[in-house]
Amino acid sequence: MTVLQYFKTDGIRGKVGINPITPNFLLKLGWSIGTVLGKNKTKKIIIGRDTRISGSMLQSVLEFGILSTGVSTLLANCIPTSAIAYFTKSLNASAGIVISGSHNLFYDNGVKIFYKNGIKLTKKIELSIEQKIKNTFFYPNHMSFGCSNDIIEPENQYINFCKNTFPKDLDLSKFTIILDCANGSTFNTAPKIFEDLGAKVINISIDPNGVNINKNSGSTNILKLKKIVLLEKADIGLAFDGDGDRVIMVDHLGNKVDGDQIIYIIAKEYLKKNKLKGGVVGTLMTNMGIIVALKELGIPFYAAEIGDRNVCEKIKEKRWLLGAEKSGHIILLDKHSTGDGIIASLQVLLSMINNNMTLYHLLSQVKLLPQVLLNIFLKEDRNIEKNIKIQDILSRYKDILGQNSRILVRKSGTEPYIRIMVEGENYLKVYKLANYIRETIQSL
Repeated sequence: MTVLQYFKTDGIRGKVGINPITPNFLLKLGWSIGTVLGKNKTKKIIIGRDTRISGSMLQSVLEFGILSTGVSTLLANCIPTSAIAYFTKSLNASAGIVISGSHNLFYDNGVKIFYKNGIKLTKKIELSIEQKIKNTFFYPNHMSFGCSNDIIEPENQYINFCKNTFPKDLDLSKFTIILDCANGSTFNTAPKIFEDLGAKVINISIDPNGVNINKNSGSTNILKLKKIVLLEKADIGLAFDGDGDRVIMVDHLGNKVDGDQIIYIIAKEYLKKNKLKGGVVGTLMTNMGIIVALKELGIPFYAAEIGDRNVCEKIKEKRWLLGAEKSGHIILLDKHSTGDGIIASLQVLLSMINNNMTLYHLLSQVKLLPQVLLNIFLKEDRNIEKNIKIQDILSRYKDILGQNSRILVRKSGTEPYIRIMVEGENYLKVYKLANYIRETIQSL
């Protein structure tokens, strides 16, 4: 099996100024994307970005590479990732590109690519692009460049798309909602969507300055959101990540609600309305308590490999509709072709309305198993998972934690970290074993 050099779990990502996130590489990447994906009749590619200070620079050189192949571009500027998937499909584009470092801090950036139907690229297409990158870049005849244009009012088009996923005969007038936009790409769309639907909205982290994206905010840091939900006695808090394809929630009591719990609420509502087709796709990190709760409802569950693309591919393979990652990627294929934090939030609010329940009470039947997640910075690229000491722990963990337990030790596909997940029935044992694994890895 060919190993991809640049494409990882979710596109290409890294620190700005260090290969591959450099102007030189982005120029050649644009040229390769235009050559490989720009072959259909429309010969146009959508480009958007998040609020990072490096976004405009990287967009310019990437666009230059695309235009040099004779493929034209349509710019959406600063807008959520899922909006690019929407425009790629609705405008019949050859592809859609988002320049974003997702939930990472501003010094990281990356490139996510959607195929013409609004879904993320297959590994086969990624390999074709990488093979093209290896070729020598050349300038074409000056008469064969593509043209660059702007999408007309992209924010309003995306806002209307999201609002149309919510029933027209209902509104959110009974809710006070705290929105944490992570100073990212939902800052100019999410507030308007929830306000237009009638909610009282209190916004935080909606003042991007290029360097504050995801800083102490958003789906990876909900401490401020919790505090304001309790202070304002709000019904719900919603935290998006920098590019808006993730959401983590906070209930009225300040409890965190993650992607596992969100998809349970939505799946239960779909079942109640006879809209559920098949079951739910999660990942190897989906909490066992969610799997048990779904089973009690008679809803099948399948664990895919980590990564929202893997989840989406498995949903399609099984001809189901719903899938999610614990981190907050929620995929509802009857609503959109990719994960969208805003659309997922609207479906949870709809369940709260239909059942006349708080977010807390919608989850009252779910008992999550204790789960500890740890990240270890990886100084160099090593196969830690195959180390004999780690293999020994993995072979013996059920003797320590019991049969209803799991351990996952893996390399992150988006950051230079080893991810550790330990789950079992006894929190103290889970905590001790997770930290023992961390200490073991750090001593290697």
